[in-house]
Amino acid sequence: MEDRLLFLIGSPRSGSTLLARMLASHSAIYGRPEPHLITPLAHLGYYGRVDKAPYDPFNVWEAIHQVVSDLPRGEADYLDALRAYTDVLYARLLDASGRKLFLDKTPANALVLPFLTKLYPRARTIVLTRHPIAIFTSFANSFFDGDYDVAQRHNPLLDRYVPAIAKFLREKPMPLVHVRYEALVEKPEAEMRCILDFLGLPFEPETIEYGRQEHRNEGLGDPITVARHTRPVTESVDKWAEELAADPKKSAFVRRLIARLDPADLATWGYPIETIFDPLTKATGRRPPRTPLTRYTLQRKVLVALRRNIHRNALGRLLKRLRFALDVILRE
Repeated sequence: MEDRLLFLIGSPRSGSTLLARMLASHSAIYGRPEPHLITPLAHLGYYGRVDKAPYDPFNVWEAIHQVVSDLPRGEADYLDALRAYTDVLYARLLDASGRKLFLDKTPANALVLPFLTKLYPRARTIVLTRHPIAIFTSFANSFFDGDYDVAQRHNPLLDRYVPAIAKFLREKPMPLVHVRYEALVEKPEAEMRCILDFLGLPFEPETIEYGRQEHRNEGLGDPITVARHTRPVTESVDKWAEELAADPKKSAFVRRLIARLDPADLATWGYPIETIFDPLTKATGRRPPRTPLTRYTLQRKVLVALRRNIHRNALGRLLKRLRFALDVILRE
């Protein structure tokens, strides 16, 4: 199965859903929304563990290390067992599709890259990077109605993904090709030809006109924004700069986030610290584009409003009492 696997590595809001749609439009590639098969296996106790579970994760951590130590080949046998699980699922999905390669686009895979490297060292990977500030502002606007502070406290996206992906790019422990989001939307055919050459596949124009192909929309990812277009567009490349240019507080907040990152990691991503704020300088004086109000954006605004101070207000207390009552009613 290893030779039939393709991993797309990128952080949330990096454009990975767009690239996955483009790749899945190729006749040889089968892609589905974020299967999340790898990350749970990385936290079964041997490589990493969860903090809370219906079982005692500390006992599991100790037990699995003892079990692996008793195996004839140790860690290699343990990896064989994990690989048997994922091989079956990947293969059954791929065989049913009739295509040659299975595309796994799960952003959280970027946080367990050392484990992925052990599990499938010869699998091919496409690493997608995007301007880090564009990633963070898109994350904050998409899920937290533009509240940067809440977004950062909920998930310090750049602190987690930039170092992990930069290390992977530098060490190249698996066969990989590096793609920048901005280049992908500005020169989609040239970038797609480069990717397909890496995969040993012929170029197909359908990969550029991805919106004219049938795709599975259900599942995780960002199918709504991507589905608005039939091919890559550049409208979101400098959207972040126009937003920050109009809001000094947000600009200062983001500058603090960037200052926490290693300049070497930013350079590896393709966005050197010396030029990372250049689009912001050029955007000064321009009005930021309005985000269209859709059912999705309206739902997000309502959700953010409801969650604000939810653990300290009357609504939160009411919901906790209701949850307790439902737990009692549904208890077997």
